[in-house]
Amino acid sequence: MTSQLLDKPIRDQRIIQHGRTWQQFKLIQEGFANSPGVRLFYYKGILEILAVSPEHEIYKTIIGFLIETFLVERGIEFTPTGSMTQERAGEASAQADESYCLGELKPVPNLSIEVVFTSGGSDKLERYQALGVPEVWFWEDGLFTLHHLREQGYERIYRSEVLPDLDINLLARCVLMTSTVEAVREFRRAIDQQN
Repeated sequence: MTSQLLDKPIRDQRIIQHGRTWQQFKLIQEGFANSPGVRLFYYKGILEILAVSPEHEIYKTIIGFLIETFLVERGIEFTPTGSMTQERAGEASAQADESYCLGELKPVPNLSIEVVFTSGGSDKLERYQALGVPEVWFWEDGLFTLHHLREQGYERIYRSEVLPDLDINLLARCVLMTSTVEAVREFRRAIDQQN
């Protein structure tokens, strides 16, 4: 019976609370300051606490490694900002799974990526819009959905505008490969063939 429990994938745990003030959020955030694997989000009175699973961390790390491989292979200067907290005081706070500033370090990254194992993918776009993040990607069920910020809000796109040469289908396929080494090798081969 124990082995059956271990075979079940561990999923992210998500708690949402409504009617929280910014001050309450900041106190809760302070309480979780030394809690690895816990992400906090806030938008207009809604607090989300997400305890990420080991599975979540594995996929977000693989996605980040492949994107960084692409950036290095293409000679694109970047600063990886990971799950750095992005905030607009009193209104919104988010911690993407991975985020990147292209070129120099900026207050707002060019790209934020979220791995979604529970509900709550594209409904987070309002939060990122308040923060002014130009592009947001969600990875869910083995697929990426990309959104680029326009004047009226985020628009669903099918090719990245911040990394237009990145083949999103190739990235998704490599993320799902069982061997990380083979995934990186295949990804690099494909990038080299595009040059």
